[in-house]
Amino acid sequence: MPHQISVFLENKPGKLERVTRLMAEGSINIRAITIADSGDFGILKILVDDPKEAYNILTRNGLVVAYREVVAIKINDTPGALLIIAQILQRHGINIDDAYGFVMESGIASVFVIQVKDPAGASALLKEEGIELLKDDDLYYL
Repeated sequence: MPHQISVFLENKPGKLERVTRLMAEGSINIRAITIADSGDFGILKILVDDPKEAYNILTRNGLVVAYREVVAIKINDTPGALLIIAQILQRHGINIDDAYGFVMESGIASVFVIQVKDPAGASALLKEEGIELLKDDDLYYL
């Protein structure tokens, strides 16, 4: 199952530079990134090609980091495609704690990454519903 790295950072200039420098120096490729602001601090969430090593690098350098399983869903890049996923999750009472997405190929395919309380359970359910999920290598090496 894919993993996401979440980094707790002060909301100040240079904090993103530090993380991206550490990733570059460690030959870690950032595949997707999102930043959520919460006042004086923020949460940087990244998908990288080697999440275990990224976690190790960041923690060794004194950053507060979480290593979390996520569900990566491949969907058509068409209107209503995300609605199908939302309906399945709603029907089964699964709440999305956090999410982001990106287009793989315009008009063809997108990726929707979700964080839920039970990633393995949500993955099994989505597979049963015929939804295509991305494995680690599929996601990290797009």
